Amino acid sequence: MQTEYEHIDKDGFRLRGTAMSRVDGFSDVVFGFALTLLVVSVEVPHTYDEFHAVLRGSFAFAICFLIFVTIWMAHFRFFRRYGLHDKTTLWINCALLFAMLIYVYPLKFLFNLATGHMEQRVFSNVYQQRELMIIYGLGFAAIYLCLAALYGNAWRQRVQLDLNPLEMVITMISFWNFFGNAMVGLICCLVARLLPPHLSGYAGYGFFLLLIWGRGQSLATRGRIRAARARTCTEDLHPSPHASE
Repeated sequence: MQTEYEHIDKDGFRLRGTAMSRVDGFSDVVFGFALTLLVVSVEVPHTYDEFHAVLRGSFAFAICFLIFVTIWMAHFRFFRRYGLHDKTTLWINCALLFAMLIYVYPLKFLFNLATGHMEQRVFSNVYQQRELMIIYGLGFAAIYLCLAALYGNAWRQRVQLDLNPLEMVITMISFWNFFGNAMVGLICCLVARLLPPHLSGYAGYGFFLLLIWGRGQSLATRGRIRAARARTCTEDLHPSPHASE
């Protein structure tokens, strides 16, 4: 007997975690705290020069904010889909939140530097530029490895979760998508390590591989999703009749 769900996402995934939980609340607090660490300025500027400096830093803040919103949306989507609160999920979630907090300052420093917000000399030797790229790449990889691990743990519990064919395919696609993103971060670390120290900043261009990976994943999995949708019971693709009552 198939379980009826009142909420089904537009991709056909039945949502098991629509109710707010303590894990969601705790995670949102940590995400909010991380965003406060990214804020452009902690106080109102007192002179126009200070105000201008804040405006110059707003572009870097916007980029960092977009990256964190992307991570938050991936986190939100996972818990909406599965509603898991087992011990393994909790530990992986804690690791994700820890990695995100550690990632804040390298992210902010790097994009302030890239957008020209820092005018003074920031590196005392050429090796620090390489170290910055490696730290940033490792932080990026750690976050996406945690997201991949969450989906891997959901796949491990696919029977208990009663995943239908479409949901199983989406679960594995999501796992490989996040795992691939993490590998891009590690590749950039390796490139930064192999390049001469004064050229290690060019390793950042390796993150454009994310676009290639994402597009390739989309094209490669489109047929699998259509086939899985065809194998899935019609009742599983629509909300239960009492959903709108």
